[in-house]
Formats: sequence, C-alpha cells, structure tokens
Amino acid sequence: MDAEEGFGSAVIPAGVSREVAVSRLLALEGRDELSTAHVRLAASAVGVSERTVWNWLSAARREGRTGRRPRPRFTVTREIRELLALWGGNVSAVHRELVARAAKATSLDPIPSLSVLHRAVVRDLSAGERAGLRSGEAGRRRHDVYGKRPPMYRNACWEGDHKRIPVRVDVEGQAVCPWVTWFIDVATKVIVGMAVTPHEPARDAVLAALRTGISRAGPYGPFGGLPGRVRVDRGKEFLCRTVARALGGFAVPVEDLPAYTPYRKGTIEALNDAVEEMFLVSLPGYTRRARPVGARCPDEVGDLLSFADFVEVLLGWVRWWNTGHRPSGLASGLTPIAAWEADPTPVEDVLEEQLAFFALEDDGRVRKISTSGVRWRRRFYIAPWMVGHVGTRVRLRYLPHYDGQIEVFSAEHPDRHLGTAHLAEEATLEQRRELSAVREKKARALKADLKAAEKLRRTRYTATTTPDVPRPRRTITKQQAQAEIVCAKATALAARALPDLIPPRDPPAGWTRPRPASAARPRPDTAPHPPVPDDTDGTAPASQTEE
Repeated sequence: MDAEEGFGSAVIPAGVSREVAVSRLLALEGRDELSTAHVRLAASAVGVSERTVWNWLSAARREGRTGRRPRPRFTVTREIRELLALWGGNVSAVHRELVARAAKATSLDPIPSLSVLHRAVVRDLSAGERAGLRSGEAGRRRHDVYGKRPPMYRNACWEGDHKRIPVRVDVEGQAVCPWVTWFIDVATKVIVGMAVTPHEPARDAVLAALRTGISRAGPYGPFGGLPGRVRVDRGKEFLCRTVARALGGFAVPVEDLPAYTPYRKGTIEALNDAVEEMFLVSLPGYTRRARPVGARCPDEVGDLLSFADFVEVLLGWVRWWNTGHRPSGLASGLTPIAAWEADPTPVEDVLEEQLAFFALEDDGRVRKISTSGVRWRRRFYIAPWMVGHVGTRVRLRYLPHYDGQIEVFSAEHPDRHLGTAHLAEEATLEQRRELSAVREKKARALKADLKAAEKLRRTRYTATTTPDVPRPRRTITKQQAQAEIVCAKATALAARALPDLIPPRDPPAGWTRPRPASAARPRPDTAPHPPVPDDTDGTAPASQTEE
C-alpha cells in the first residue's frame, strides 16, 4: 500500500475527540502504518498542535489511556443527597451542616469548600433532581419530558375526572362550591358527558355523566356512543363496583392510571384548567379572584348565582367549547364538532331502552305492592300506575345515593319495567330548611364542647429565649386538681349507673303469693291434716270445697 492510500485511510472527521483520534493512531501504529502525515492530519482535525498529538501517543503507550488523566474531584454521595433532602436543596445549609459535623467528629476527612460543593451538586444532580429536593415531586415533574400519544380516532378513549368549581353558588340559602364530573374524547376534544353536584361527587355523578356521554338522543347528541376504553386516576368513585359493572356490561374497560400522574390523562387536565381560565374567573362568587389587601369579605349569598342558573351557564359554556372553540391540539384549527364529524370512524350506539335504567342498583329482595305502596328503607313509595296492582310481587332498582324515586320491576320477569315510584311523604322546603338549622345548631354546640375540651386537655407553655424546661402558662393548686379528678370520676360512675329504678307494681289479686317464713309447710310425719293453701281471697280451691 503506498503512502497516499495510507494517508487516505487515516482521514478523521472534524470535531472528533482526543480519544477517537488517539485510538485511530494507535491502530495505525500497531499495523506499522503510522506516519507524520497521520499525526499532522489528526492534530489539524482535533485543533491542537502536532507536538501535542505526539505527547498524547506517548501517554497512551506509557499509561494505556487515550483521554485526559483523571483528576480527583468531589462527588455527591448518599449522605450529601440525604442532607440536601433535609435542607430542601439548600447547598449552603448542607455545607454548614458538614462543617458542624466535622467540628464534633475526630476524623480528619477534608470538608469541601462551598464553591466545590455547589459545582458537585450542579454536575452530579440533574435540574429535575435539584428542583425535586426544593419543592417535591411537582417541581421535579416540571423538568420531565413528555411525549405525545399517537393520533387516535373518535371514541377510542375517554378521560374522566372530578373538578371542584372555585365558584360559590346559592343552594337553598347556603353558599357552596359545586363539583363537576365530566368525560372528554381524547381524539376530538369533545366533552361527551357531564354531571354537576352541589357537594363532593360520588358514584351516582359518575354514572350520570357516563349516561349522558353514551346517549346520543335528546340534548346529548350528536356526540356519544360506546368508548373503546375509559381512563381515570384511581378515584374511588370511578373504580367502584357499580361503575365497573355498568361499563363491563358493554365490555368497556376502565384503565386505572397510577396515582399522582396527571400527565397520563393530559386532555382532561387541560380541560380542568381551561374552564377556570376561560369561564369561571368571570362569574360572581369566584373564590380565587384577586382582591385588595385586607378585603376578605366574600360575596353575599344574595349576589351569587343559584345552583340552577350556574348549571345552565356551565352547560352553555360546554356547548360553546364543543361547537365554537378551536383547541390547539386539533389539526387545521378545527372545532371539536368539526373534528367529530370529519372522523369517518363508525359510532357504536346503544338503544335508549338499554340506557333507560343504566347503572341502577338492585338490592335483590322481592317485595309486594300494598295499599300504602312499596316499602323501601322503612318508607313508602307510590305511583298512579300501582292502582289495581296490590299484592303484585316486585323488585326495586334505584340510583346510588338518591332515594327520591325508585324503579319498580316485575319479580317474575326482572326485565319487565312496571313503572317509577316516588316518595309518598316528602318533606317540604321549609321543613328541610328548619331541619338543617336544627342540625347546624347541634353541630355548633358539639364543636364548642370539643373546642372547650381541647383547651382543657392541651397545656400551653410560655415562650422562652433560653434552652430551659418549658413552664405552663396556667398553674393550678393541688386542691383544684383533686377536685376536678373526683368530679370526673363521679360523673363517669353516674354515666355507667342504671337510671332511676321504678318500683314494680303490686301483682294482680289472682296471683299466688309465696308463704311467709313463719308459715312454712310442716313435715309429712308431723302434719295431722293436709295444709290449706294461703289464698289471697281466703277461699279454698274447688277440689277441697267439694271434699
């Protein structure tokens, strides 16, 4: 092989590292093909002088290394990581802790300087790890990289979640923050179903939102149908047996995502943020509105939206989202309804007869219709269709957490629906408000009693500026302590004692009473005549009278 071929075989691309160049030159030297031209070309490619490359080769032959000589440096150990977690990522505090420990210990291990420790932390820990040490998992997650899921078709996957609405609304004279439970189609960003509750939702809200999502009739269409799967985040309402059985009847699996992973259902999380930023912030009673310093008085109940009005405006915003909004996740600036209609994927509908009693629970008991109606949970339910059906054996189905009405089915034919029954004697609005006032009064009284008991139980100590034994604020005498202990014991014994005993009444006159001890019956060997019974009326039995 001539010199030109050898020179051409040693071509090294620009920007290569020292290790690559030296390794290549050593390989040429091992085949007795190394020349000054090779070294000159490698030096030009790496950006150093020819003499430097010859020194690299000499170090490689002598020490067996192709890179720089490793220099000892301080690294972050397990102990340093634990101290960083203890001090919330504060490197200066960790350095002070190390210095304090070194002053108490007898070992002569060198303590790194603050600048060395800073450089080691930045070099050995990623930005996400340092943020996690400062602010926890939420801070670490902000430095993660999340990929996008591949494009999907409509109804391939729904995502569901609860959201506490930060808007106070009027519910029968009380200001409460309602909750919304909704489902969104991942592919088209369509809100397929939702349900609103004045309080924290349960499985009935999930079932109601699912029913509005699956149904395409009435005001719910044209979106809906059966989804391929449903993603939730370990909420007990979504994972309960009732929801699993309801969706399992249509062979729809529920995908249980790991806890604290909101990025795995980013579509519904983005919807939760969008509804607050785009709509809720403008409503009266918004609890997160910026206020002047010292202004803490919330809006009056009379100035708030009623629950019905809030649900109406929220449904209007959902309609605007589906028909007028253009989410950034949709291609070509489409609206959700346009993306839904442009998707050629067929929609699997469910008959309304099958959805009429979707997710109703059955207690499994057989009852009879009486003249008072159907008895369930110690209350009667009636309906006009029950006339002429007294004595009919029926089974009941009901929506979880709602006992205002029930659905009545035939006991002999469980799929035959007889009709809907309503509570016979429902309390009026005034009665329910009065009952709520009484219950609130009892709750306040109990809270005051518990607060007073907590004050008696807890011992408060004075503030101290020196490392001394804490001293209680209030000092009691021996007599006071003993008197309170005796009173508590007496109260406890009185609570365990029986109530005032009511003396029994005298027995009826016809009852036989026991003989007194003085009138005991004599022994048979000494009694000359049979004894006469001691009757209350002084008369002898009929058998003795006849004798």
